[in-house]
Amino acid sequence: MLRGLYTAASGMIAQQRRHDTVTNNIANLNTPGYKGTSSVNRAFPEMLIAAMGGKDSSAEGTIGKLNTGVFAEENLLGLLQGDMMETDRSQDLALISDILVDGSTFDASGKYVDADGNVSYQPQAFFTVRTADGEVRYTRNGSFQTTADGTLVSSEGMAVLGTNGQPINVRGSWDNVTVGSDGTLYDRTTNEPLGQQLYLTKVANPNLLIREGNGLFRYEGQPNGIEQVQAGDRVSIQQGFLERSNVDSAQSAVDLMAALRAYSANQQIVKFYDQSLQKAVNEVGKV
Repeated sequence: MLRGLYTAASGMIAQQRRHDTVTNNIANLNTPGYKGTSSVNRAFPEMLIAAMGGKDSSAEGTIGKLNTGVFAEENLLGLLQGDMMETDRSQDLALISDILVDGSTFDASGKYVDADGNVSYQPQAFFTVRTADGEVRYTRNGSFQTTADGTLVSSEGMAVLGTNGQPINVRGSWDNVTVGSDGTLYDRTTNEPLGQQLYLTKVANPNLLIREGNGLFRYEGQPNGIEQVQAGDRVSIQQGFLERSNVDSAQSAVDLMAALRAYSANQQIVKFYDQSLQKAVNEVGKV
């Protein structure tokens, strides 16, 4: 009897985590470059149920399999390109990434399955930043700022790196800087290169990225799975624009309602078991 209680309780926990995931997406609808996540549920391992035969019973053999609950296994990162939002601010940079791989036709989620069932994912490009501890991280949030000494930093204050491995630093106002589609910096007046270029990182399998905060990632894969964006990779920068969050607000509202209803349904089951157990205890107490 208690098996159903445990199953319903696990369902409530899974839906609560799903609810948390959706609400976090909604909270970041206006965060530039934010990539939404989706909660993935998985059933507990199946249990094989067999009849227990005895001297007075002829019921023997296998009855079948039963799943005893569900849990929220992980949150999958969705890296679809967000829409462009014009800001006309010289320090705002939007990254457009549509990297192709020979022989692969990626679906809307950025996944490709070949004839043999092998799965591959569309590589993605990111801005490269450095933390105060010297660790390299990656972001799609191009809402940059400059410090008093002219260093370009992220909205969290992390230095934005150039192709030389050093922070981008420009003397004078950024209003006099033009950023080319490949990340090269030019003097807006003379159109002369300033000798600096943004370091754009290409991640072969974006699912190996670990989210740190709402717009920052670290890479946990093999070293050969990450490299600098090359010419012809179909990656470009638009100055004076920001990439919007790729969260679908309408779908998020639907997911939020579905999680709430599933939670309520499991809650009613737990309530039923609680009332039944209480009734059984009261009956035993009368004996």
